[in-house]
This record gives sequence, structure tokens and C-alpha cells, in this order.
Amino acid sequence: MSRPKITAKAVIEKLRPEETAAVLNQLLGKHPELKSEAEELAIQMMSAASIEDVAEEVYVELTSIDLETLNGRAGSHSWGYVEPSEAATELLTEAIEGWVEEMKRSLELGLLAPAEALCAGIVQGLYRARDTKSDGALGWAVDFPTEEAGFVVEEFLKACPPSSRKTAYANLMQVLTQRAPEWVEGLERAAKRAVRQQS
Repeated sequence: MSRPKITAKAVIEKLRPEETAAVLNQLLGKHPELKSEAEELAIQMMSAASIEDVAEEVYVELTSIDLETLNGRAGSHSWGYVEPSEAATELLTEAIEGWVEEMKRSLELGLLAPAEALCAGIVQGLYRARDTKSDGALGWAVDFPTEEAGFVVEEFLKACPPSSRKTAYANLMQVLTQRAPEWVEGLERAAKRAVRQQS
């Protein structure tokens, strides 16, 4: 029985992220005329996430950490005892840290609007999760959504370029007034603290 022929397309689809990056770098090295087009596509990809999409994914991540997962982290371990509330906070933080890092990366690349959308989406996802009844992680860390939202807003504004910070603050708070109305005062305090620290 003959083996199926492996196509170049199939190989490309199976590449790991670091292999894909290496192929892209080599391709751009051989064809520098494609560099501006590749940059444009990269910016479009990084700008593609909508506030609603991010909010939904954050909400799902937070609400899917069940009791079994929590029990795997909490309790007695070889290094000591971990309180359930501490384990819950760790798990919830880990669940959304990828989004927070993506927000910071967007700011490092000068992509302010996508970073703002990511920040607003993370906060809205946290806001939606705030009243979720759960015997999993959220049930053991009921203050996490509120506290993390303030932290995310602070991180966003601290990472903003100084010349854009006040405008970004005003824009973000306008969006969050609609998307997390019960948290506006606390988020304002976090935002003002971040602006003060960086001025």
C-alpha cells in the first residue's frame, strides 16, 4: 500500500508558530518587496479583535474553571498548603493573562486603538462574569472580576505613550461607561491613579 503524497500545503498547515515565523522571515529575506504587504497584513490581524469577541472569550475562560480544576490547584501539596481562594485567584489570572499580554504587545507596537479594544473587551468580560454563580474558581474569588478590571485599566494606561495617555483615558472611560456601568467609579479611580503615577 502506497503512502499518501504529502503536499506543501499540508506541511505549511502543520507548522508550529515558531516554524511559521521562521518561514515568513526567510520568505521576506528573499522577497523584500513583500515586506510592506506583510506588515499591513500583520496590523490588520492584530486589529481584528472586536470588544464583543474579546469579552465573550474572557467570560468563557473565567466561567469554565470548574471545581475539579480548582481542587487540583488548592489543598495540600509537597510545597505546602494552598488556600482555595488563593488557588482560584491564580487560575482566574492565568485564564486571561494572554489577553492582558496581547493588549500590552499592541501598545508596544504603537497600535493604540486595538489595545484599547482589548482593554475594553477584557473589562467587559470580567463585568459579565461578576454575578456568575459558580462552585468553581469564580465562587471562591468573588472580588476577582472587579479588582482585575481595575488592574487591567491601570496596565493599559501605564503602557500608553505619554502623549496619548489623556486621550486614551477619556476614550476608554467613555466606552466603559456603556459596557461596565456599575464599575465606572472604581475604574475611574484606577485610571486616574495610573495617569498620576505616569505624569
